[in-house]
Amino acid sequence: MECGKTAGIKGQGPLYRSVNEDPVFMKYYIRNNTLFIRGSFSAASTGPCGGLHPVSTLLMHSAGTSETTHRDPCRELTHQVCREGLPMDFFGVITGNDIRHLCIVQYDYITVFILASPQSDNQADQTSILVYSGEGLADHALLQMIVTVTGAKERALVNAGVPFTVETNDHVIVASEGLPGNNDAGMHIEAGKRVSGSILFGLPHALGQEDDKNRNGPAFYVYSRLGGGHFVRWCPEQCPYYPCHFSGQRCDYCYCPFYPCKDETLGQWVTGSNGGRVWNCSRCTLLHTPDNADYLLQYPEAPLEELKKHEQSRVKKQGL
Repeated sequence: MECGKTAGIKGQGPLYRSVNEDPVFMKYYIRNNTLFIRGSFSAASTGPCGGLHPVSTLLMHSAGTSETTHRDPCRELTHQVCREGLPMDFFGVITGNDIRHLCIVQYDYITVFILASPQSDNQADQTSILVYSGEGLADHALLQMIVTVTGAKERALVNAGVPFTVETNDHVIVASEGLPGNNDAGMHIEAGKRVSGSILFGLPHALGQEDDKNRNGPAFYVYSRLGGGHFVRWCPEQCPYYPCHFSGQRCDYCYCPFYPCKDETLGQWVTGSNGGRVWNCSRCTLLHTPDNADYLLQYPEAPLEELKKHEQSRVKKQGL
C-alpha cells in the first residue's frame, strides 16, 4: 500500500532536520479516534508490526470491539496512517478503549501516554502505554525501557488492587529524539525513574477515567516542583491563573509544544534555582492568540517559523 505525502503541514516547513540543527519538536494530536505522534524517533515497539528502528509516526488507534480490526491490526494501522496521508514508517497499537479516556503524563523530558480501562470483574482490561523521551536513548536503552515500563505497570496495578495479568494484546512503544546519549534506562536511572513515576501515578488515573464526570477528553498531568514534587492536572476551565496573559486568551497550548524553542524573539535564557540555565518564555503570547491557536489545531505539524509568519500576517491585516 502506497501513501501520499505528509498531511497536516501548510507551507514548506521541514519535518526532519540534520543532527547539526535543532531537533524537531514532537507533536501529538487526536483525529479519527486515533492519537498521532509525529517527530523523528528512534523507537522500539512490542505492538503489531513492531520492532526496533527509526520511525516518523507513532499512533494509538481506538477501534472499539471490531473483531475484523483486531484480527488484522497491521492492516488497520496502515489504513489509519494512509488515511492521514503520512509516510509508512510507523509503530502503532490497536486498542478497544475509548481514546477520550487517554491519560497523558509529562515529567520533564518524559511524556507517557496511557490508555486502560477496568473490566467488570475488577481486572485490568487491555493496557496500552507509549513512552516518549526528549533525550536520546541508545537502542539497548530503548529495549531496557520496555522492561522498566512493564515493571512499573505491574507495581501500579498491584498498588491499585487490580490483579496483574500479562495480556497478549497489551503493548508498549518507547521512542526518543535526539542523539542517543543515554545508554541505560533502568528504573533506578533518571529517565527510568521519571517513566516509572509517571506510570505509577498515571495508570490508576487512566483506569478511573471512565468515572470522571468532568472529563470531555484526554486528561493531562504535569510534574511540578512548586511546593514539593507532585503531579498536577491541567484543567483550563478551572485554572486559577486565568487570564495569565490577556483577557480572551486561548489556553489550548498552555504547555507549549515548541518548548524550549530557544527563539530569542519569543523568550530568553535565565538562571534557574539550581544554578542551571532555564528557558523562560513567560511573556510569549504566540499560541494564546485565538487565531494562532486555531491555525495550529488545523495544521498540527506547522513549524514555529510558519506560525510566526502567520502571526505577522494577522498583525499586518489588522493594522496593529
